[in-house]
Amino acid sequence: MTEIILDDAVWADVDEGTEALLQEWQVKEGDSVAAGQVLAVAELVKTSHEIFAPSAGRIAKLNVAEQDTFGRGAVLALLEA
Repeated sequence: MTEIILDDAVWADVDEGTEALLQEWQVKEGDSVAAGQVLAVAELVKTSHEIFAPSAGRIAKLNVAEQDTFGRGAVLALLEA
């Protein structure tokens, strides 16, 4: 299983304890995805960031619901190869 997270580089200049908002999922559990496909859009400090599939596979689990917040390093979804 591959853990899907918001890239660490996005958090570089963000204060500790700040949370991001998962705006929308563009996939659902069970969907097959291609490497590089947009999985979700998250907002961090008024900037939207797309979250991409690191490899092809199937979405096994979505861990964060739309419109929920999450912190640095949170596992947003699990991807099965």
